[in-house]
Amino acid sequence: MSLQDLPTVNAILNSICTVLLVIGWGLIRRGRREAHRKVMLAAFATSILFLVSYLTYHFQVGATKFAGEGVWRPIYFAILVSHTVLAAIVAPMVLVTLYRGLSQKFDKHRKIARWTLPIWLYVSVTGVGVYVMLYHVFPSR
Repeated sequence: MSLQDLPTVNAILNSICTVLLVIGWGLIRRGRREAHRKVMLAAFATSILFLVSYLTYHFQVGATKFAGEGVWRPIYFAILVSHTVLAAIVAPMVLVTLYRGLSQKFDKHRKIARWTLPIWLYVSVTGVGVYVMLYHVFPSR
């Protein structure tokens, strides 16, 4: 695997995280607390792997220029900016949510998880969207 493969790896990790988040949400809705805990820890681990891979790539390669034109530019940048801002916000939220769940502070965990989950899902899904637009729909020439 080369450095150039990391954007694809990152998109795969984001996709896996999205699936795990949805599964985890479904498990807790059905009262399967232990299965929920395991799946959410897997989602967290997947996100950590993503972050390491993402930072490795961008420290080595730098920014990737968006090659799209016309109406696609503001659409792309709106998604990218919202993704980036919410990624920075959700990172500490995930840590607090995880801590509260693992320390069995379930009332506090539930209160923040109601916000953490949809933001984390949005960040995961839009991360894949940014990848698709950058590398498949409007690749740099």
